[in-house]
Parts: sequence; structure tokens; C-alpha cells
Amino acid sequence: MDPSTHVRKKRGTPLESKIKRLSLTLGPNPRRVLLRPFIPSLIVKPLPSHEPNPRVVSLYSRVMHLNEEEVRTKLDEVFFDFHERHERIREIFEARFEQVRHFLPTDRELSKERRLLLGSYFTNEYSLESTALFNPGIIPAPDQSGVPEGDLRFIVSLRATGEGHISSITFRSGIVTCGGEIRMDPVSRFVHQPRPHPAARYELKTFRRKMLEMGVERDAIEVATSELSESFLMSELVAIVRKVRCNPEDPAVCRAAEKALLLAQSNYTVRFREGMDISEKILFPYTPSEINGIEDARFVRFQGEDGQSTYMATYTAYDGNVVLPQMLHTRDFHEFAIYTLNGLAIRNKGFALFPRKIGGHYAMLGRQDGENITLMFSDHLHFWHESSILIRPTHPWEFVQMGNCGSPLETEAGWLLITHGVGPMRKYCLGAALLDRNDPSRVIGRLKQPLLRPGDDEREGYVPNVLYSCGALIHAGNLVLPYAISDTSSRFALVPLADLLSELLQR
Repeated sequence: MDPSTHVRKKRGTPLESKIKRLSLTLGPNPRRVLLRPFIPSLIVKPLPSHEPNPRVVSLYSRVMHLNEEEVRTKLDEVFFDFHERHERIREIFEARFEQVRHFLPTDRELSKERRLLLGSYFTNEYSLESTALFNPGIIPAPDQSGVPEGDLRFIVSLRATGEGHISSITFRSGIVTCGGEIRMDPVSRFVHQPRPHPAARYELKTFRRKMLEMGVERDAIEVATSELSESFLMSELVAIVRKVRCNPEDPAVCRAAEKALLLAQSNYTVRFREGMDISEKILFPYTPSEINGIEDARFVRFQGEDGQSTYMATYTAYDGNVVLPQMLHTRDFHEFAIYTLNGLAIRNKGFALFPRKIGGHYAMLGRQDGENITLMFSDHLHFWHESSILIRPTHPWEFVQMGNCGSPLETEAGWLLITHGVGPMRKYCLGAALLDRNDPSRVIGRLKQPLLRPGDDEREGYVPNVLYSCGALIHAGNLVLPYAISDTSSRFALVPLADLLSELLQR
């Protein structure tokens, strides 16, 4: 028997006794390191100002005083230490030098070796999953070529957390067989961050509406954006922000201009290099709104009315103070377009999109009040204005709060929704509910007892007593449910779908 199908100790309800908890564990690996910009005294987070600080000037001065032989000797040592840990490290050092060239106190032309060495001094390794690899979601992979009949290739998205508790999105892949075995693909030793690109154009009317939702004064918005056309480029906005910074007569207008720039930066596209393995791709915080991490991506394969599929995910951007719900789109996991979610219903976190329109409208779950699962509909994918409470905490194991565990799954019986509930001692358990297929505002079934609760060997970790998931899938009669263990690592469970639906329809 494949070791991943080992059945862990069962306890709880009759339904729980039929669940297979697989021994396969996806755990944090500190050896997976990403090359990131480094500025002395600012280890991980982006530089808030483009002005050089005294330590940067001192560092430049020391490197500039080395003779060429000393430069070559030190550069050879750096390459010896790091070239096997990273691909294209010379290109990265060269690009990093260009990013900090403006700090140089001279226009003197430098040798290639000195440029590379300076680039290395302003670069550091970041172990992106050294602390945790958790909150997984699972979706069918776009490419099913070469997969045996009856099996399914999948992609798992995970929240990786490293130094400074900075979170990013990483991926794994594998196959679930028709017999219920899960086989993970090898994980690359390398990781890469894509190059971001601003959105092609921004719509002024939409932009102003979102700024109002962000709490910016209406009059200040009008003044700060008065010179923008109805459809504008990032370069036009940057020019206006620079102009306002140079003439700070009205602090409210200055703040509005800065907020406008922050909003524009939160809508962008990233592209990975062709031929990369999915495990090498990292969506790392890029914009100021993401400086403290991007968290808990809930991926769904969305079926458009034209029959085309797009993979979408909601996630939480966090700058240390403000939570900003975002959405990303991709067709191939090579290019990702990131958008801000807008509207009065976009509050708090935990949004999850239904995999198709219902009654001609987009549908999404959320938790606007921090306690209840809410449902909302919209005619526009990125604007959500109204919501209503769908499910309230009812049973003791969910009295503190409830939330969804990813997008609902469509079955003949209805929309299957995996939930989480928080009870005494802040213990997180997973539950389930069933929603009407044509009217998901109608709950037609709900488990009174948890579907899955922390096992004896799953209670210790970065945050004890927590089970959590960001998405499941259905295959060969099973609910394939990845779940996080105490905010540290991730495992899988197989739930017989027929038994789960039967339990839900009895209640």
C-alpha cells in the first residue's frame, strides 16, 4: 500500500470514522530560498523611500575603495558560496545593481565585476517557507496530458511563511488516482519571483469610487485626479503624484495622490519565465499594500458562459495595518493578473467565488462581520456592493466565528460548502453545509458535528489546535480535502462523498 494512504486513528462521529487521513505531509523547507532585495537595516520589507540612508552610502564607499583584484577575489567567493543554490545568479546581481545604481555618489563607469559585487551586497536570501507551509487549496491542473485514465493531476496552492512572518503563495502538484492514492510530484530546489508589470490602463471613474471606499475625502480625490483622463496610464499618475509632492500646499490632496498611487500599484500583472516547474513559482508581496504578506489564496476553476475556464483566486493583502482583499486571474499559471476587489461588501477577509454564474450573476461568499458566513451577488466580477448572512454560528464548536474553506463544489445534491468553526480554547474544526443549486441562499443541509477536528498529533504548531483549508475538489467518489495543521504544515483527507451528502441531507 502507498504510505500516503495510511489511515490515522479514527474517532468522533460515524462519518468521521469513514474519513481517511493520509500520512502524507507537506512541511516547511528552509532550504527553499528566494533572492530578494536587501538594504542595510531593512531585511525583508521594501524600501519606503528612494533616498539613500547613511548605511547605504557607507557600504557603497567601502566597496568602491576595493581594488579590482580584491573585487574579483570577493566576487569569486560569493559565486562559490551561492551559485549552486540559485539559477541565473549573475543576471540577478546585475539587475539588482541597476535598481540601486542611483545611490552611487559618482557617475564613474564601473567594471562588470564591481557592478556584480555591489549587486550581491544589496541582495539576500529569504527562506520563504522556513516557518510554515499551510492553508492549502487544491484545483485540477490546466494540463491533464499524459495522466492515466481515471486519475487527475492537481495543483495545490499554499501559504508559505518565513522571516518576519511575511506570507507568500507557493505551489505543489501531483496526481490523485481513481483508487484514492495521492502522489506528489518532485519539488524543485529553485524558487523564482516573477517580474511585475503595471496594469495596461486604469479607468478614472472606477478609480475614484474605490478611493472613496478607502476613506479618502471626495474633494481631495477630485483635486488630486483632476488632470487624469477618463482612461489613464501608470506613468500619467506617477507624474501627477510627483507634481503634488513638489507642491504640498494641501496635505489632504497629497494624501489622496499617495493613496491613488497605492491603489494603482495594487492592480498589476506578473509573468513567469517559460518552462518553469509549478513548484518554482512564487507569488511574493510586491506592492506597498502587500508589504506584510499575501495570505490564504482560495483558487477556483471558473467556467465562463463561453465555455472557457479561468483560474481565479481571492486572497488577502496586508500592509501591517489594513487588510485589502484582492483577486487574481490566470489561465495557465504562467501569467497572473491581480485586481483590487471593490464595493461596500468587500470588508474583512475570507472571500470565495462560486465556480460559475448563478442566475446570470457572479456569486461569492465572505465574512464581513468577522463571525458569520455571508453571500453576495454581482453583475461585475470586481465590484460587490451588498451581502446577506448565509450561515451563523449555531453549534458549540463554532460559537466564536465561522468561515468558508474555499469555493463551493457543485454536486447533484447541491453546492457543497466546507466550513470552519472556532470553539472553546480557539480550537478550529472543519464542517460542511449544502446549499441549493439554483438558490444558494437556501441552506438545505448542515453538519451538527465537525467533519474533521484536530487529531492528537495535529494539535501542536505555530498556532495550536487549528485545522484550516482553502479549497477541496471531488474525484472518483471522494472529497479530496487538503488541510493545514496548526498553521505549520499541511495534510490530506479523503471523505466519501456519498456518505457526506447523505449525512447533510438527513439534517
